[in-house]
Amino acid sequence: MAETTPLLGPVVDQLGTDIVSGDMAEGTRFRLGDIEKRFGISRTVAREAMRTLEHLGMVSSGRRVGLKVLPRSSWAVYDPAVISWRLGHDRTRAEQVARLNELRLGIEPVAAQLAARNASPQQRRELLRLAGRLSELETTPSPRVGEELETDLQFHTLILEASGNEMITALAPALLAILKGKSVFGSRKRDPIRGTTQLHMDLAREIDAGEAEAAERTSRAILDRARA
Repeated sequence: MAETTPLLGPVVDQLGTDIVSGDMAEGTRFRLGDIEKRFGISRTVAREAMRTLEHLGMVSSGRRVGLKVLPRSSWAVYDPAVISWRLGHDRTRAEQVARLNELRLGIEPVAAQLAARNASPQQRRELLRLAGRLSELETTPSPRVGEELETDLQFHTLILEASGNEMITALAPALLAILKGKSVFGSRKRDPIRGTTQLHMDLAREIDAGEAEAAERTSRAILDRARA
């Protein structure tokens, strides 16, 4: 008879959530057998789940001591899975939102300034197009669910890419997780771009015109408005 067990993903998601929420506190020790029994899964699936969590710095394993939950300082905090787990739990959501807002405020205005200097003509045109689409969506909501969020994510991702700094671009999944998180869990479920479309257009025009300092100021204004 085929094994009717949870897939690896749901097992990892539940364990990751348990760790970030503190239900499995730092220093907690357990064995593969505990995971097998809890989820009704095979040793192979349990082992793969632990490998995933080890890769994320959330647990360590040893032959004699079994598995141990590691402190937050060792976690891969930029990994989208870890961010998602922290955003998804009531106990950790507010702190994760605050951390991501702080990160965005420190990085995105600089990226906008760099984009005004380094963006290609094609990137400048695309930013103007996306800003125009955001303006349209504010007045005429799309019948396609999620288009507002999708367009906003494309806009901000493109600014990070247009900065010309590959290290900034690599932070995009973490920086933009806050937009997804607010749309799913927060105050902007129905209108993720509320009150910021003109600022997005201003920013696109400033980047297009090469106005680096103005672009930095406008990017900061968007983030300040988004945090409200």
